[in-house]
Amino acid sequence: MLDCQKDKFSIPEGTHYLNCAYMSPMMKSVEEAGQLSIAKKRNPSVITAEDFFTESDELRQEFATLINLNDPNQVAIIPSVSYGIGNAANNIPLSSQDEIILIGEQFPSNVYVWMEKAKQTGARIVTIAAPEESEGRAKRWNEAILEAITSKTKVVAMAIVHWTDGTLFNLEAISQRVKEVDGYLIIDGTQSVGALPFDVNKIQPDALICAGYKWLLGPYGIGIGYYSERFNDGNPIEYHWITRLHSEDFAGLVNYESQYQPGATRYDMGERSNFILVSMQLAALRQINAWGVNQVQDYCNSIVGDQLDPLLDAGFSVESDQWRGHHLFGIRFDKKHDPKNIADMLDKKNVRVSVRGSAVRVAPYVFNSATDIEVLVKVLTQSIL
Repeated sequence: MLDCQKDKFSIPEGTHYLNCAYMSPMMKSVEEAGQLSIAKKRNPSVITAEDFFTESDELRQEFATLINLNDPNQVAIIPSVSYGIGNAANNIPLSSQDEIILIGEQFPSNVYVWMEKAKQTGARIVTIAAPEESEGRAKRWNEAILEAITSKTKVVAMAIVHWTDGTLFNLEAISQRVKEVDGYLIIDGTQSVGALPFDVNKIQPDALICAGYKWLLGPYGIGIGYYSERFNDGNPIEYHWITRLHSEDFAGLVNYESQYQPGATRYDMGERSNFILVSMQLAALRQINAWGVNQVQDYCNSIVGDQLDPLLDAGFSVESDQWRGHHLFGIRFDKKHDPKNIADMLDKKNVRVSVRGSAVRVAPYVFNSATDIEVLVKVLTQSIL
């Protein structure tokens, strides 16, 4: 079992930071990698042509390991989720006969591009909202998604867990249904990959896009995406030199090349070799892989355990273990309680969480301990007295 890893971070004593879904704190090793990279730019003569490729390739390999992907060339280095989703949307043919399925209140980066595509093509957006009743909510929500997928469905764009409350979606069943209708499954993995195990061979999405600054413990401004072979001949949203065939030959860059490097590397962002951000994200992924994502999820489960029972007894509601991530869950309560007021009260006690939608969102990671959850529960139960 993984032990608490708080010593690898610089979180102030007395701060109960349960908000990794907002932004992860920086690991000391990631900070050091950034500082070394900044210092390297002082003397650019030490930066070689090979350096434009080496760490980028290593980053692809680490992400491939994280999601159990055999071919790291199916990984692209991107600046943001919206960029990564945009590359996918740019290569999916849509018509006025097609439907795009979205999940109610999902994060905008996997929504706006589909709204624009629908406007351009006449495709219809179908949004599957969460059931209003709390009892069996996640199960019925998953059933509604599966029922909505028909022969008209061209795209299902969703997350692994819902970003507001950690509701877990049955992606294996959803992926199978999408394949039956020859649709595309486009996943925003930002709020789970790095903390919740994900096997790309098991789920078989068409694209899996992740921001780096949350559960991947990286800096802001870099992300990573997996694209299936379905996209290998597609058109990226950006055209630049480093993704072209033979780009390693700097002297030959004047010989313009129409062919791309293999796999999904064509979807890399311009200046993808960013010697600061790539180094930092690489250091972060190496550590996550060293821990093992299964161990991370088990650790989060171990520190939460049955500590939430007093909340349930006090009238709060939390989704059952079967239907939520252990690293991210939402706490809901009677409508007479304002979530914002409760979050402010927690903040005054140095308990850092977020309000998303109608839930107080709690997001523990390996830098947390059972004490952090204990303090959270104590403050919440006292708040309703």
